[in-house]
Amino acid sequence: MMNNKIIRILWVLLFSTFILIIFLFYSIQKNHFNLYGDLPSLEDLEKPKSELSSELYSSDNILLGKYFRYNRTPIKYDELSQKLIETLLVTEDIRFYNHSGIDLKGLLRAGVGVLKNVITLGNSELEGGGSTITQQLAKNLFKTRKMKGKLTNVPIIGMGIIKFKEWIVAVQLEKFYTKKEILAMYLNTAEFGSNSYGIKVACNTFFKKFPSEINYNEAAILVGLINKPTKYNPIYNPEFAQRKRTEILFNLYKYKKINRIKYDSLVNSDFGLKYKVENQNVGIATYFRTVVKNYLIQWAKENEYDLFADGLKIYTTINSTLQQYAENAVKNQMKKLQIVFDEHWENKNPWIDEKGFEIKDFITKSIKRSNQYKFYSKKYDNDSIKIYKELKMKKNMKVFSWDGEIDTVFSALDSIKYYKKFLQSGFISIEPKTGHIKAWVGGINHKYFKYDHVKQGKRQPGSTIKPIVYAAAIDNGYSPCYPVVDAPVVFELPGQDPPYWRPDNHNGKWTGETMTLRQAMAKSVNSITAFITKKLSPKTVVDYAKKLGITSKLDAVPAVCLGAGGDVSLFDLVGSYSTFVNRGVWTEPFFISRIEDKYGNLIQEFVPKKIESLNEETAYLMLHMLKGSKEEEGGTARGLDPELTTDNDIGAKTGTTQNASDGWFIGVTKNLVSGAWVGGDDRSIHFRNWVLGQGARTAMPIWQEFMLKTYNDKTLKIEKGEFDKPTKSITIEIDCNKYDNIHTDSLETSIINKTDIY
Repeated sequence: MMNNKIIRILWVLLFSTFILIIFLFYSIQKNHFNLYGDLPSLEDLEKPKSELSSELYSSDNILLGKYFRYNRTPIKYDELSQKLIETLLVTEDIRFYNHSGIDLKGLLRAGVGVLKNVITLGNSELEGGGSTITQQLAKNLFKTRKMKGKLTNVPIIGMGIIKFKEWIVAVQLEKFYTKKEILAMYLNTAEFGSNSYGIKVACNTFFKKFPSEINYNEAAILVGLINKPTKYNPIYNPEFAQRKRTEILFNLYKYKKINRIKYDSLVNSDFGLKYKVENQNVGIATYFRTVVKNYLIQWAKENEYDLFADGLKIYTTINSTLQQYAENAVKNQMKKLQIVFDEHWENKNPWIDEKGFEIKDFITKSIKRSNQYKFYSKKYDNDSIKIYKELKMKKNMKVFSWDGEIDTVFSALDSIKYYKKFLQSGFISIEPKTGHIKAWVGGINHKYFKYDHVKQGKRQPGSTIKPIVYAAAIDNGYSPCYPVVDAPVVFELPGQDPPYWRPDNHNGKWTGETMTLRQAMAKSVNSITAFITKKLSPKTVVDYAKKLGITSKLDAVPAVCLGAGGDVSLFDLVGSYSTFVNRGVWTEPFFISRIEDKYGNLIQEFVPKKIESLNEETAYLMLHMLKGSKEEEGGTARGLDPELTTDNDIGAKTGTTQNASDGWFIGVTKNLVSGAWVGGDDRSIHFRNWVLGQGARTAMPIWQEFMLKTYNDKTLKIEKGEFDKPTKSITIEIDCNKYDNIHTDSLETSIINKTDIY
């Protein structure tokens, strides 16, 4: 009788438990009274959302970089190595293909393990959890543990509810997706540490491989990272990682995926790591990626996308090969120049005033603009004693050098002083007929110097503004052959002190010699540029600068003709010169061609703004003028490598500002218009010798190396050749040799005007 009673009780308990479980499943699905928290909807299950990195591609389909909160790029099952799949299954869910989301045998094993652990007071080793891969996917995809209800925070009960929710979602996922799809989704959503989310990024981070290339050794390391990415990180915790790898490799042997010989070999092998964490400071086009990011954040906001989560595909105009050549040119030439600069200053500080004396409070003023100073100022309520105590405190740090990072002990003040001694640079190359930016180098090292010197940075352009002056002159009827005397030019400035302005030539002398406008621009003669400006008016020069794409404010003052009317960016200057190659049509330089969503659907295609700024004839005559820098005797670009000019039209203009604070070079060919700037972080940092700091010495070598590499790479198909002729015959004679003896023609003549002596 007693046995029958016990059996009845057991059956009642079993039946009651069964009914309770069914009721719980139903109640949790309905979330009665918000006791349990929400579950994902059917729409969520059909189209699960996971934050995906947006990817930035070059015009030749090379991945330049990513934008992400969680660095994740999804892949399909067919892109996974079978060795990786086998390793995952023997570790996480050996009966994966035999269950429908819930593994009852695994649950029972896990329950027994927990019970043993309780009985032994935590001294029993757990054999594994009861969660299937599908349950773990449910947790990763839908953050089930964050969907809170009134009971989910109650100890034990809350954990039970969470498990029930994961079981429910797992069963639903098994209905919606195939086993292969579930495996791919799981590996795509797993976290591997080191800023790696998803298997594709993890394979690249730890082994520089695609998931299809992963072997058993690599798979064991990666699978070991999934649940405890910090503990089993092979870089930071190699002993734990070794132990975990051995455990996983033994599972492969246990389930007959590898034999004993293979197991012994793998256990004793090294990790085979090629570890490199993706971030905005590594790879190519680092400055460019940062500039594009700022643009894309605004674009995404206006178009209701999340740049850091929606997996956008952004295709740029950058050519990866040209970008690499540009970066190499900046690196190679700036490394050489820095040696010259350091030797020139002989361990003295290179920040000097107009009289050549060191600026004593330079570092103090510089540190006040730093983030460290702002932080400590806020922390200590502007208490200067406490602030400078922190700033003088020495710490271990890595610093940049041209021979690689250096481990040193510096204070914040030491660091500022060290970095201010480096010369900086910017470089950009544009395809003039399309406006496509093909290369962008914003500085010498993005990790240590964040400031972009292509678009963000603006400096006085010096003589690189002169072609705009001469473009205005030619567009207003002057000829490249127009002869002018190199003599002083005086601008009256009533009410100012002094009441006049008289520009000097770079050597402080006037030759009194008559030269054509082409010769004057080639030699960069200040007095003749000033004379033309006086004829046209400074306002006319400013108006033409705007027509040619200069966006920064320029003052309509006489000094505007020598680049002292305001600061401009390298981006704007190179864009303005591109107008001459593009038959007088200014095309706004742009860097994004199209944006697609994560499915490859086109969201937006970008077309640059175009303005007809000059007529064809003026544009072509300006190319003829620019060629003078290399062709005319005394031209500032005469030092260019003859290999560049053989069977090739090249126009160029150098620029050097007062005290050689800025060195510029812009070179024009039929395919590319490119420019370089070189200078210190501050205008007071420069060579003491104008000759050493001139653009032909500092910036031109960068352009030259870039172009030589470009022409020598036949795969680029960027060939030498002549500039395109205008569609109509030009009306102005450009062979100035015909008029060597003419000095008295009337101003109305379209070929040549009379000589102006002033």
